[in-house]
Amino acid sequence: MQEKTKTGGVGTSIGTVAFASAIGTTIEWYDFFLFGVVTPLVFNKLFFPNFDPLVGTLLAYTTFFVGFISRPIGGIIFGHYGDRIGRKTVLVLTILIMGVATFLIGLLPTYATVGIWAPVMLLFLRIFQGIGIGGEWGGAVLMAVEHSPAGRRGFYGSWPQIGVPAGLLLSSGMVYLLSYLPEAEFFSWGWRIAFLISAVLVAVGLYIRLKIMETPAFTRIQESDKVVHVPFFELWRTHGKNTLLGLGARYIEGVTFNIFGVFVVGYLAGTLGLPRQTALAGVMIASAIMIVMLPIYGNLSDRIGRRRMFGVAGILIGILSFPAFWLMQTKEPLMIWIAIAVPFAFVYPAVYGPQAALFSELFDTRVRYTGISFVYQFSGIYASGLTPIIATALLPMGGNKPWLICLYVLAVSIVSALSVFAMTEAHKRDMAVDSK
Repeated sequence: MQEKTKTGGVGTSIGTVAFASAIGTTIEWYDFFLFGVVTPLVFNKLFFPNFDPLVGTLLAYTTFFVGFISRPIGGIIFGHYGDRIGRKTVLVLTILIMGVATFLIGLLPTYATVGIWAPVMLLFLRIFQGIGIGGEWGGAVLMAVEHSPAGRRGFYGSWPQIGVPAGLLLSSGMVYLLSYLPEAEFFSWGWRIAFLISAVLVAVGLYIRLKIMETPAFTRIQESDKVVHVPFFELWRTHGKNTLLGLGARYIEGVTFNIFGVFVVGYLAGTLGLPRQTALAGVMIASAIMIVMLPIYGNLSDRIGRRRMFGVAGILIGILSFPAFWLMQTKEPLMIWIAIAVPFAFVYPAVYGPQAALFSELFDTRVRYTGISFVYQFSGIYASGLTPIIATALLPMGGNKPWLICLYVLAVSIVSALSVFAMTEAHKRDMAVDSK
């Protein structure tokens, strides 16, 4: 990756920008997903112990969900300042917010120590995690996409997307290793290590991000005095249709990730009675494969267009959910890993890889940070945060069989495909030229 992009007269390698975006998002998503991985294994027992196991898990997932409610708040706040003062400054703030909140979760007392204050403090810190990640994704994506040379936005825009499977792989891997501790030690102090180590990761992320220059597209609107006073209002005035289509398209991406990356861990360990290591290993294998597949699909989207790839892959995920859950019923580790990997590692990246460029191309520079942040983070409420809760509720309604969950995924995939096919193909548009 040798292409150069210039900002303020200073040359910056697009490879360096893409790598920095990937590292930064990996650290942020490690922090955010760690909460989801630990929720059905630890938080339901240590922070909600006086409830029926199903109710305790639902309450723990509700705390998990709160992070998704606060993400749009972070998206609006940091999108506003990202469109007004620049992408880089906002990215530094978001990684600090996320890192501090995650570190403090590792220090929290449990319900047995402080009673109701334990889940209250957990909830409070989860809110700040959501605010941090709410501003993070949009900035990281735009640093890569707006620095990209013509015809390469899908490829380089897929690099910050690598942070999602890499963060999930790291968080799942950390809990996987710690779960080999004796159970008493794991529940006493072992799980805390995964949160406390975030301090080291954040320091690395800050060092890398401070080296990157502001994007050429934002510098251009600053120099031409086209910065919008209230980007959120301007977004709905000029890009209302594209915002709604983005919200619909994002649905299947969030549902897929949280079914096969979050819910499946509790389902395999709780409902099917398999060792948690088996479930975590399946997610880790899929995440490792996904890291390779994302830039492949991102590159392909530069050639054939993003709408076609996104829409077809979305429908395919809905169909594949049925055989995937059927294979899980075998309780054979190899079959379970295949069941997770096919939809999650090989098909899902065709949705998530080009998504950064697809959403960025929906909006003009002056509202782009606000636009992609709002679409991604607001849709996270129903597409991501509610998914484990919906799946957990649908399971007993289907007689503890997952078929209602599969029907839900299929319905969502149809909504997303219709939304993305209603968009205008823009993979060849000039990102620096506003359409309005």
